[in-house]
Parts: sequence; C-alpha cells; structure tokens
Amino acid sequence: MKVKRLSKYSLQNILNGKITEDATCVIKFYSNGCHFCHELKDVYEEMSETFPDIHFFAFNIGDYPQIQKKLEFRGVPTISLVNAYGGAPEIKTMPEPEKPHKITWYTADSIKLFINKEKQ
Repeated sequence: MKVKRLSKYSLQNILNGKITEDATCVIKFYSNGCHFCHELKDVYEEMSETFPDIHFFAFNIGDYPQIQKKLEFRGVPTISLVNAYGGAPEIKTMPEPEKPHKITWYTADSIKLFINKEKQ
C-alpha cells in the first residue's frame, strides 16, 4: 500500500477516534530539515508493501508542532502505530533505538518488530 501524506485535519481525526472503520495506521512523523527522515523514506515505503493490510502515513510536524507534546515524543523521525476502532484509538509510539542506524535512525527489522508486536 502506498504511503500517504496526512494533513493536520486527517491526523486529528485518526487520533481523536473519528475513524468509522476498524483500521491499523502507522504514522511516520518527519521534518523537512531532518536528514534521517529523508533517508528513512525508502525503508518506510518498503514497510508499506510488507504490510498491505495496514495504512501507512507520513506527517510533517511543521504542520502541527504541538503533536510532539501531545504524543509525548521528542524528535523526528518518530513512528507511531494507531489501532483505530471507531472509538478511542490505541496509540503506540516506537521507542528510540538503543543503537540508531547511522543513516536512517530506525532499521527495517526494528520497524517490522514494532508493527508485529503492536498491531491488532
């Protein structure tokens, strides 16, 4: 499945439980000035093909800087998984890697493990 860019409005709908169908969403939070974020793009797109039943999104934190405080993360790239059921969603944020990849920050294997652990 192709990675889609989220607007602030769409992100708020997902996070506020305004999704009308059961869905699992993975959201990569990024910044235009983050070199890790740009390098992670291909790995993240590969993940979207590995998990065709999950919706993959990218969100530029410049569109809604308060999201970092709301979801309690400290920088980008950050990856969150949202299990949405048409009510209060479950939001899980991928922990910071103990040994970040020097180019992409996260690795494909660490993202796969996170998704497999947290998806419903």
